[in-house]
Amino acid sequence: MTSPAVPPPSLTTLLDQLVPWPDDGTRPDAPVAVDATDRLLLAEAAPLVADAGPRGVVVVGDRFGALTLGALALGAATVRTHHDTIDSETATLHNASRVRDTLADARGRIATSNDLGPTLLDGARLVLLQLPKSLGELTEIAEAVARYAADDVTLLAGGRIKHMTRAMNDVLGDRFESVHATLARSKSRALVATTPRPEARSATPLYPARERLTDPELLAAATPTHDGAAPAEHVDVVAHGGAFAGAGLDHGTRFLLTTAGRWPAASRVRDAVDLGSGTGLLAVVLGRRYPDARVVGTDRSAAAVASTRATLAANGVPGTVTRSDVGVDLPDASADLVLLNPPFHDRAAVSTDAAHRMFATAGRILRPGGELWCVFNTKLRYRGSLARAVGPTDHVAQDPRFTVTRSRKP
Repeated sequence: MTSPAVPPPSLTTLLDQLVPWPDDGTRPDAPVAVDATDRLLLAEAAPLVADAGPRGVVVVGDRFGALTLGALALGAATVRTHHDTIDSETATLHNASRVRDTLADARGRIATSNDLGPTLLDGARLVLLQLPKSLGELTEIAEAVARYAADDVTLLAGGRIKHMTRAMNDVLGDRFESVHATLARSKSRALVATTPRPEARSATPLYPARERLTDPELLAAATPTHDGAAPAEHVDVVAHGGAFAGAGLDHGTRFLLTTAGRWPAASRVRDAVDLGSGTGLLAVVLGRRYPDARVVGTDRSAAAVASTRATLAANGVPGTVTRSDVGVDLPDASADLVLLNPPFHDRAAVSTDAAHRMFATAGRILRPGGELWCVFNTKLRYRGSLARAVGPTDHVAQDPRFTVTRSRKP
């Protein structure tokens, strides 16, 4: 096996200019803008970029733009990109503007796509991928590459060795004739997949997954509150590979649903928000429980937004779904009820930053007297933060893992 090519000086200069936006990289605990996996993938890609053609390079899962801008520095005329999270997409475009003196018209040479479809992948001959944590997400990406990319595509999928599993090889091996691993470098490794299997091009995709749920907590919460309302018989869920909890009901959401009997009366809810909507189950519950209310679901993840839209449609529930970072696009004082099951991981790391920013959003968008109902891992002890961000906060329920609170906007 040959060693990766030595990167050109121009690439090193460019990578040194990137920052982990919105952080500037000076905080001791800040993420790094360019990690060892980025450098390994770019080194492996260097001899392949020139042969990929004008629109043949695609990047999936870039964090801060290192792979996208690195591919341009290696000679790609344009790069098509897919970022699941809107903050990573924004960070890439921010860094593209930052390096404009080193890389001419970098921002204008990046084409972003929210979908893992032909717009992104048609004719792709080189795909660079930061391996996702979820096997479901990897499966959906691999399915799309095998289905839409060129027959001679090379997929370079890299990650930190401690987060890689044999199951990742199996996912790629089910869809490509050849899969092998590169030599390790700075505790990172890349999987190289080539030659899509003919059956993978025509097979029915596994994602988005669809399930019909009949969990009693879900059905009870999704039943309208007025007297004589017919109880819900089922709720359908549609889940893309990168959506949290997949096509099921996670424990935290299930526990939040057990408190639905104490949520505000229908007469008090004109506008309801599922903040961090995931697959959209809470948005469906809001639409069913409050049929006269306007329902909004929002998430930073493209997979979650697509899942929420599909889940609402599958259940015949009207609603608006937006992709934004912690709901920054939602108007002030526009909601009477917000439901929230905040994340506490960012990729493989435990992080509560997003949760605190979501609390601030809830405090901003709630009308006076509006309520935020939040479920969280008990050990995180969010009650004080919720009180500061929203208003008086009551401890409503607790089980061995989770706590549910109600915060009321003064």
